[in-house]
Amino acid sequence: MDNIQAQNISDGVLLNELSARIEKYKAAVENLNSLNKQLLDLNQKLTESEAMKSHFISNITNEIINPFASILGLSKSIMECPETDVARMKRMATMIHGEAFNLDFQFKNIFAAAEIEAGEIQPNISVVNVGEVITSLFGQYTREIERKALRQVITNRMGEGIPVLFRTDSDKLMLILSNLLCNAINFNRKEKRVEIAYGINENGELVVDVIDEGMGISEENLNIIYDRFKRLDNGINSLNRGHGLGLSINKAYIDLLNGRLEVKSKENEGSTFTVIIPESQEQNNDYSEEGNEVFFGDEEIF
Repeated sequence: MDNIQAQNISDGVLLNELSARIEKYKAAVENLNSLNKQLLDLNQKLTESEAMKSHFISNITNEIINPFASILGLSKSIMECPETDVARMKRMATMIHGEAFNLDFQFKNIFAAAEIEAGEIQPNISVVNVGEVITSLFGQYTREIERKALRQVITNRMGEGIPVLFRTDSDKLMLILSNLLCNAINFNRKEKRVEIAYGINENGELVVDVIDEGMGISEENLNIIYDRFKRLDNGINSLNRGHGLGLSINKAYIDLLNGRLEVKSKENEGSTFTVIIPESQEQNNDYSEEGNEVFFGDEEIF
């Protein structure tokens, strides 16, 4: 009797052990399948990343080589141009300036991206005249604005003639707005409005809206516009000629300044990019008038 009971107990223990092992096996298979799926997804992302980086490098190369080639060709034409043909030389000099401006803009973004990747970006705070930065910025894009016959609008929400002085990083603010204005011009329709509106909100933050009446962004593409290796079909994430650095740099810079970037957009109706930056608490009274000049002094600005 005792032997039969022991045998039954042994069988029960064995069945329980087998059942437990089967469950463990099932769990292990599920974990393995999950891990395998993660590896496949990772491999797909790595493949896409390599393709995107290759495409990015190809675009970068074209956008550096092509302006250089144009500048060399145009400058040679000027050297060979008859001295009396001033009008032709002036036209070619204007074209050289445009190519050089585009090239300078590309380099600024490339160097900014390299600093971001290396983790070397730090804010350099000064007192910025925001209105002067925006006016200077529009001046740099005069040729592009005139080429598309756009209506240029600058709106000071604090009131006409009231200077908006704000303590932040002037160079980074300039590049942020330059990237946004560049997109607003490039992807706008001819004879439409391009506007920058700025002011200080109730929380003491700087708020700048860059508004266009262009092609807009679809809802599905709003989630990937900050990816530096992705370019949307409609090109909204491009710089002057098409690679996806501008908005990713903006996001990194705005994060560094503890701000945020918001976007409202409708396809075929236009986009509004809003930059919101809190004022730096660093007690620095160096003064920057146009975003690229810093004057040092002990005088109180505020």
